[in-house]
Amino acid sequence: MPTDTDLTPEGNTGLIDTDYEIGQDNVEASVGPFDFDIHNPVFVVSGLTIVLFTTLTLLFPETAGAFLFWLRPELTSSFDWFFLTAANIFVLTVVGIMISPLGRIRLGGPDATPDYSYAGWFAMLFAAGMGIGLMFFGVSEPISHFSAALVDNAGAPESWAPLAGAAGDEEAARRLGMAATIFHWGLHPWAIYAVVGLSLALFAYNKGLPLSVRSIFYPIFGERIWGWPGHVIDVLAVFATLFGLATSLGYGAEQANAGLEFLFGIPVSETSKVTLIAGITGIALISVVAGLDAGVKRLSEINLVLAIMLLAFVILVGPTLAILSGFVANLGAYMTELVPLSNPFGREDDNFRQDWTAFYWAWWISWSPFVGMFIARVSRGRSVREFIFCVLLIPSIVSVLWMTAFGGTAITFVTQGFEAIVDAPTELRLFTMLSELPLAAITSFVGIVLVIVFFVTSSDSGSLVIDTITAGGKVDAPVAQRVFWCLFEGLVAIALLLGGGLAALQAAAVSTGLPFAAVLLLGCVALVKGLRAEPRD
Repeated sequence: MPTDTDLTPEGNTGLIDTDYEIGQDNVEASVGPFDFDIHNPVFVVSGLTIVLFTTLTLLFPETAGAFLFWLRPELTSSFDWFFLTAANIFVLTVVGIMISPLGRIRLGGPDATPDYSYAGWFAMLFAAGMGIGLMFFGVSEPISHFSAALVDNAGAPESWAPLAGAAGDEEAARRLGMAATIFHWGLHPWAIYAVVGLSLALFAYNKGLPLSVRSIFYPIFGERIWGWPGHVIDVLAVFATLFGLATSLGYGAEQANAGLEFLFGIPVSETSKVTLIAGITGIALISVVAGLDAGVKRLSEINLVLAIMLLAFVILVGPTLAILSGFVANLGAYMTELVPLSNPFGREDDNFRQDWTAFYWAWWISWSPFVGMFIARVSRGRSVREFIFCVLLIPSIVSVLWMTAFGGTAITFVTQGFEAIVDAPTELRLFTMLSELPLAAITSFVGIVLVIVFFVTSSDSGSLVIDTITAGGKVDAPVAQRVFWCLFEGLVAIALLLGGGLAALQAAAVSTGLPFAAVLLLGCVALVKGLRAEPRD
């Protein structure tokens, strides 16, 4: 059968029983830093398409904006049931694997040991996984749901509130608002990441296949993954990753610009946002050249320390007792409402499910090749059970704490009469909440720094991942290729912001997340088949 020697280094045929381990970071590059070493069909198709899309969007921003503004609600209203059903399947799949005997399998073989400590592992996982999103939505989303739940009447048709609202009951609105927020940042998104990350790690480290999305599907397609079926899968993964990243970078630019205006009076404008994206992309380029350990790992650890400090400050200086008691209450509310919120066919809250949940699931799915591959690269040596537990449960609990501290504090201030948080634009709500606490100028500045560094680490690690996919799974591809993808992540984010703002960014994430959701559902089947073929104690 024909194979692709670009995809399988050293002439490896890609057979699933090979001993070649493609996932190692210490392989010596055989090309110079300014050469190109590409898996031709994937790089050429995805690269030319992205260049064409960026050029047309920048040349015709109004036309592009109108199309993208129409596309996003059209997709989420038509396919909300599909996104919710798929996300439920991902959760059930990884939980089932974790509690089954398959959980004993070790990534990299029985004698493999972890490449990174728990501290370094968690730092990279959080920085790459949800950093900008937690900063942007930590205050704005709980406030949005809380406000909607107070206004909407229970059972109202096409409610904007979660589960049709709380009919004016303040405590019920708080409970629903926090449960709905945690739902979007808890088990479901991390299960999506876990499916991709575990699959890539298994097939790269245990089966000897390239660290590329196509490798996941070997149990289903066999040798055909080296042909066009594999090319299509990898191209879809590139599109999903790039547009998912662009959405996050756009959110980061919006919030950083809002924070700079709040602190220093720098006006919120397209020019400011473009300048921010360009400047931060430049910083990301430096990190990209430095590499995974010197660049992403170091920045991730710095950001983790800053995030912990800001979180601890809000807990200690804010309504401490309300935060601590709210953590338990919010976790309970999330578990109680998990099934109703996950229902793909409920009709009491159509707009909430379509405008919030369907978009979120599409966004997480579009991010999954990026975050999943990044997690896979740093997870060699972990057992499957350890991997799923740490990737699924621990980040979900930390998300509950983060949303409780920031969102719960904001809701408390609103119930005490500080309505400015509700009235503020979504990107400014974090800084408006911090203004009610001591040392507001310092904490707001730290918030801006966090957004910017999360921005850098997302762009940096995203470039490494896209480069790995387009280089056929090689993790030692030339620096010039990483620079290319880093530049175009920034250019796509700029093009989408100029072509319709956040609505355009969201539309891009949804449109690429939809086909990739179908790919991941098939990937769940391949994952289970691959795990069952592994030797177990």
